[in-house]
Amino acid sequence: MNKVVLITGASAGIGKETAKLLLQHGFTVYGAARRIENMKDLAMLGVKILRMDVTDEESMVNGIHQLIATEGRIDILINNAGFGSYGALEDVPIPDARYQMEVNVFGTARLSQLVISYMRKNQYGKILNISSIGGKFAMPLGGWYHASKFALEGLSDSLRNELKPFGIDVIVIEPGGVKTEWAGVAMDNLMKTSGKGFYQSIARKFVEQTGIIEPKSAEPMVIAQLILKAILAKKPKIRYAGGYLATPLLLLKKLLPDRIFDYFMMNQIG
Repeated sequence: MNKVVLITGASAGIGKETAKLLLQHGFTVYGAARRIENMKDLAMLGVKILRMDVTDEESMVNGIHQLIATEGRIDILINNAGFGSYGALEDVPIPDARYQMEVNVFGTARLSQLVISYMRKNQYGKILNISSIGGKFAMPLGGWYHASKFALEGLSDSLRNELKPFGIDVIVIEPGGVKTEWAGVAMDNLMKTSGKGFYQSIARKFVEQTGIIEPKSAEPMVIAQLILKAILAKKPKIRYAGGYLATPLLLLKKLLPDRIFDYFMMNQIG
């Protein structure tokens, strides 16, 4: 029986490439996003499209009800929707910070709540939360983004142990540098928020360094293949990391004292 998959944030980047890849491997794929006009190519390939905003309760509930009414079950949830709200903590308005947490944390949590009962009924399910290597260490000017990913890591760890008795796996994907819309949105947010004033110097250096790194970043398909590997594994690992600099940076964070790691990372900014 083909597994039924729901992917959020499927209108671009990792979400879109994952939808294509899973479709090629015989999965029944539902792609969810706010911008469904950007998913016409997926619809033509056979992906089933859902308009969904992970900050809107009604759209999430309606989306899951529509999927279950059609398929009768959901086997895999890929919580991919997310963005980066960048700016110095002093500068970021609290409503913007709340929205960052709504998208990256509470949207993931609510969708997970909505699908768990169906997975438990079948004694099978996989919930994949797309975190980041930025869920293991934090750079300046990204406090709320990192806070959201640190929270997602902890949420996933708790959820994994809660759901294990029911045959449901919770898996964390930690991308490093990937060529998506994420960097452009994050850097635009950074300059709007902290491009002037006390933090303008470090903000400009940060944007400049991001521009240097971006061409070296991995294609979204690299992470899509990592997601497929996790889904196909009978006993998946708890975490999978991939993308530009993911493995070496996570290793350095594990091995180096915090002050030395901070010094190393700040030197990269210039």
